Amino acid sequence: MPSRRDVLITSAVAAVAAAAGLPPRRARAAVEAPETHGLSAFGDLKYPADFRHFDYVNPNAPKGGTFSLVGSTRQFNQNFLTFNSLNSWILRGDAALGMEWTMASLMVRATDEPDALYGLVARAVRVAPDGLAYTFVLRPQARFHDGTPITAADVAWSLTTLKAKGHPIIGQLLRDMIAAEAEADDLVTVRFAPGRARDVPLFVASLPIFSRTYYATRAFDETTLDVPLGSGPYRVGRFEPGRYIAYERVSDWWGAALPVSVGQHNFDTLRYEFYRDRDVAFEGFTGKSYLFREEFTSRIWATRYDFPAIRDGRVKQVVLPDDTPSGAQGWFLNVRRDKFKNPKLREALIVAFDFEWTNKSLMYGSYQRTHSVFQNSDMMATGKPEGDELALLERFRGKVPDEVFAEPFVPPVSDGSGQDRALLRRASQLLVEAGYPVKNGKRVDPSGTPVTIEFLLDEPAFQPHHMLYIKNLGLLGIDATLRMVDPVQFRARVDAFDFDVTIQRFSFSTTPGDALRSYFSSQSAAIKGTQNLAGIADPVIDQLIEAIIAANTRADLVIAARALDRVIRAGRYWVPQWYKASHWLAFWDVFDRPPTKPRYARGTPETWWHDAAKAAKTEGKG
Repeated sequence: MPSRRDVLITSAVAAVAAAAGLPPRRARAAVEAPETHGLSAFGDLKYPADFRHFDYVNPNAPKGGTFSLVGSTRQFNQNFLTFNSLNSWILRGDAALGMEWTMASLMVRATDEPDALYGLVARAVRVAPDGLAYTFVLRPQARFHDGTPITAADVAWSLTTLKAKGHPIIGQLLRDMIAAEAEADDLVTVRFAPGRARDVPLFVASLPIFSRTYYATRAFDETTLDVPLGSGPYRVGRFEPGRYIAYERVSDWWGAALPVSVGQHNFDTLRYEFYRDRDVAFEGFTGKSYLFREEFTSRIWATRYDFPAIRDGRVKQVVLPDDTPSGAQGWFLNVRRDKFKNPKLREALIVAFDFEWTNKSLMYGSYQRTHSVFQNSDMMATGKPEGDELALLERFRGKVPDEVFAEPFVPPVSDGSGQDRALLRRASQLLVEAGYPVKNGKRVDPSGTPVTIEFLLDEPAFQPHHMLYIKNLGLLGIDATLRMVDPVQFRARVDAFDFDVTIQRFSFSTTPGDALRSYFSSQSAAIKGTQNLAGIADPVIDQLIEAIIAANTRADLVIAARALDRVIRAGRYWVPQWYKASHWLAFWDVFDRPPTKPRYARGTPETWWHDAAKAAKTEGKG
């Protein structure tokens, strides 16, 4: 017999269907799942339903002017150094930075919260009691740039197509999405598998929405320079492949007055410049070829910001705090290759790198050593595991190195000489213990084959950081070389796992979830184009990732993340490099910005605006 609750729900569904003229399925969703204006991993939202704008914007910011830059963030197949495609959501090709500005999504992030999203195309969302169905209610005013409405059918088609034909990273992150279905023109329901990752609905809500009609006569998964039909605050303007691309603000954009957009998207033009050499890019900035630059080269920051425009105040420098997890940067070792299978060999490679000399001699002491994949966050493991963390790890005793139950691995500190004899002796000892003796001056593997290592690189700025390291490896009998390739070849080789060692930098949100699978899971290790460059494939790591994803509270998430961090660090999959918890920014003094930066983002160019008075003054000084 049906329960009292079932009877009440059935009656309510019938009443709602009759009163509102809704089909039973839609009426049931309305009864069982109340609407909410936002989403977050643990249900916590800072902003109420009637909020007018985010706290970190100037709601009265003027529109106009140009924001030009060399890009410092990328998505999927985008390339920092060049581009030959405007399709930014597939594996093939090298896409232009910034294409995300042209596309709207169901919801957008509030960057002063760890992971909260609020409605853009979606006015609201209804979450089923079991968390396996999310029904998004679309705004009637949402439009593509050609004036056609964004419908639930467009949303459903976009999500289904991205899962089937999008970049492999997208496909992997959508693996727990079972289906996306249009219930009505303004109602789309996304269904998830039981045990889905906690952040998959957030990822779904942030994906671009494409026009189903536009792609009815075009292949979605082709590399192309045709401008796709967008729906975001900007549209593609002029561009020259490999050199620059400009995005023009849509003056009558349908979403401009929404709370999630007020005070943002203030520039008439966003222009990305592309350079294949950092020194040349810096010279372009000094000549005002572009207006904004985040500096990543300590040598340039320390020695070259003394040009006339700095001295007379036309160019400003600021240092902004970076409160996001700094994550990992280092040389990642391709453990798919037999030469890197032995963890003692991998540790020897870590010991041979003299960070202290590199930081002092090449980077002006600007950085700290990276230890953890969750660097600069409370998810980084410290000390011995205790309490709930220890209890979690006990399940894997005997399946992980004993050191997991002690202090987490930290790279050794050198004497800063560049050739710390004690550390080189330690590296040599590790190699001998691993079965790699020296014969005729060459380090050989157990079969007698000399050990060789090729470092793969696509830009010259990192060359100096390799030279001493390669020299020290040579002292250990390892024949190490540096291979410089063009950006397109680099991307192709990395995507196909055709490398020994290459540099990678990544970081996670303060609420990591399904993205961890992309970087560390056994499944991702075999996916072409994966972010798991090292090829990590460890069942224990897989289970700890699932523990993070299944965490019901932020405290449980932190415990599981610390346990994962210990196991990854025990695996010696990368030679840790460096980090700094700040942004070095330089810009021509033609901008203004809100007094408060969003905690979890840089805030540029979203919240800045063109200041006509400053621009006139700057021009006057010229």
